[in-house]
Amino acid sequence: MAETLAEKLEKSELGHWMHRFEGFMVFIGIVGPFATLPQLIKLYFTHSQHATGQSLLSWSLFAVLSFLWFAYGLVVGKLPIYVGNGISMVLNVLMVVGILIHAGLTF
Repeated sequence: MAETLAEKLEKSELGHWMHRFEGFMVFIGIVGPFATLPQLIKLYFTHSQHATGQSLLSWSLFAVLSFLWFAYGLVVGKLPIYVGNGISMVLNVLMVVGILIHAGLTF
C-alpha cells in the first residue's frame, strides 16, 4: 500500500520537528485568530458607521469554514487545529453579528 503524504511528512525531519513543537503550534493557533481583534474593535467601538464597508458574505464564510476546521480538529484530535479554529470561529461570528447590527444585510 502506498504511503500517504501525511505519513511521509510524519516520518520526515520536518514532521519530527513539528511534533516536538506542538505546544508552540497551539500557541500560534491561539494567537493567530486574534489578528481579527482590531476589526472587531473598530466595528463595535470606534468606527461602527463603517460597518457597511465590511463584507457580510466574506465574514460569514470565514465563520463557516472555521467551524468546519474546528469540527475536523475535534474529530482527528489535533489540539492546534481545534483550539485555533474554535477561537477564530467565535471571532468571525462576532464580526458577522456586528455587521448585521450596524449595517444589516449587506454583501
